This record gives sequence, structure tokens and C-alpha cells, in this order.
Amino acid sequence: MSTKSPVRHVGIDLSKERLDVCSLPDGGTFSVANDRAGIHELLARLLEGVRPELVVLEATGKYERLAAVAIAAAGIAVGVVNPRQARDFAKASGPLAKTDRIDAQILARFAGAVGPRPSVLPDEEAPVLQDILLRRRQLLEMIVAEKNRLQMASEAVARRIAAHLRWLEKELGRVDRELDEAVGESETWRPNEELLRSVPGVGPVLARTLLAELPELGTLPRRRLCALVGVAPFNRDSGTFRGKRQVWGGRGPVRAALYMGALVATPHNPLIREFYERLLAAGKPKKVALVACMRKVLSILNAVMRNRVPWHSAHLLTP
Repeated sequence: MSTKSPVRHVGIDLSKERLDVCSLPDGGTFSVANDRAGIHELLARLLEGVRPELVVLEATGKYERLAAVAIAAAGIAVGVVNPRQARDFAKASGPLAKTDRIDAQILARFAGAVGPRPSVLPDEEAPVLQDILLRRRQLLEMIVAEKNRLQMASEAVARRIAAHLRWLEKELGRVDRELDEAVGESETWRPNEELLRSVPGVGPVLARTLLAELPELGTLPRRRLCALVGVAPFNRDSGTFRGKRQVWGGRGPVRAALYMGALVATPHNPLIREFYERLLAAGKPKKVALVACMRKVLSILNAVMRNRVPWHSAHLLTP
């Protein structure tokens, strides 16, 4: 009589310097450095005995990249989850204490109880594009802040702010040129950007943000993709109460770029313009209609990437 091996789940709590690992149901814990040598040791220990069914890490924006890509490359399913989900699960589970080792155990329990879908990880080039786009957003935020300060500054301070603004705008130009070079030199990004920008109203910022921050584009059904980005309306009903549907959560940089893309597409893309005007004629508020246009644009881009077919006039007949 054969006995079935227990299913193994692993949780990894991340920091800049260290990875704390917990394996269930055996309860084994260990720590390794968050560098190439430490991750090599991590993979060796994960592949000992029973291979994990799923490894779960929290999305930190940067520190999980090396480990997640290495684990996936070893053929182990890896889920990169929203930290809010993990914290909500921890609160529901009961432990009040919080340490790196406890957090790793919570993530391992989360993997077994919730079973999040394995993540679609960005390609090896994507972190470069993510870093450049992040720097571009930082520069834009600094430019807006300095322009606001300039309105209230005295003459002496205003000269220094104006000088800083000129430097920031030159730096923004340099970053934009660096983006152009990075995309132009990539055999992956260049054709994908051309596909995305074939859709009227989609510019370089939206296309490159999607390439860097949404590797799932073209691989998921449109409803799941909209929920992932944070533009899907969620119900707020209880008993006889029917609350307003609201969008929330998701990937902020993607949602912000998609909002600007929808603003441009509304007057310039015939399909989106007709859709927007139809919603307004039906009495929908402008903001609700615009969010619906964001979903429509995202659905079109998802289909373009999935089918590898550029936008053309036949899309006007798409229901």
C-alpha cells in the first residue's frame, strides 16, 4: 500500500538583505541572503525531497525580483501576492505577533489555504524598463511639486526653483531618450510596443508601462485582467442594501497610465469615442463612463497582444 507524499507549500518573507523561508507541513524554517549566492542555496534546499507545489512571496516592488525569477526558472510555481492580502489572511488566522519568521509561516499557510494562481513574471529585460519608468514618474512628481512652490515663493527663492525646474526638465528629456533607446534595442519590446501603439490613442508612456508592469497582458481573460489592474467594478451589497459599484486595488502605475490613455482615446479612437458617447447618453456620470473606457481600451490591448494582430479598421465592427 503506497502512501501519498504530503503537498508542500513554501512561504518566503523578503527584505533587502535576507529571505526567511518556511516550509509546510514539515515546519522547516531557514534564512538565506537575498543575493545570487543565497538564492542558489535557497533553490538547492527547495529541491530537496518533495518539490513544493507552490512558493508564495509578497510583492515589494523590487526585492522579490531575483528570487521569484530564479524559482520560476527552476520549474517551481511561484505566486507573488499583494501584501494586503497576506496581512488580511494573517489577521484572520489569529497570530498577533509579527516577525520575519512568523510572516514566512503565514505566507506558507496562505499558499496552502488560498492557493493563489502562479504569477506571470516579467522577462529578464523588464526590470530595466521598470526602473527607467519609475525614475520618469519621480521626475514628473518633482516638476509638479516645484511648479507649485514657485507660485508662492519669494523672488530670491523663485530663481533657485526656476533653475531646478530647468534641470529637472532636461533630466526628463534624457530619461525619455534613454527609454527610446532601451525599447529600440530590444527584440522583444520593439515589436510589442508597435502592436500596442497601433491602437489609436495609445502613446509611448502607456505602451511602455504595460510592457514593464503588466506581463500578464495577452495571457489572461479580460475580466481577470481588469480586476488585476484595478478597473473592474466590485459589488457592495448586503441584504436589501445595494451599494455603488467601485473600482479599487490593482496596479497603480498601470491604472494611472491607462487613465491618461483613455482620455486620449476618447476623442481620437472612433470605437472608444462612440462607446463613451453612448454611455453619457444613457445617463452615466462622466467618471463612470471614463473608467468603462479604460476597461474597453485594456480589453482591446489584451486582444491585440493575444492575437498578435495590429489594430485595423475591422476592429470598428467588434461588438
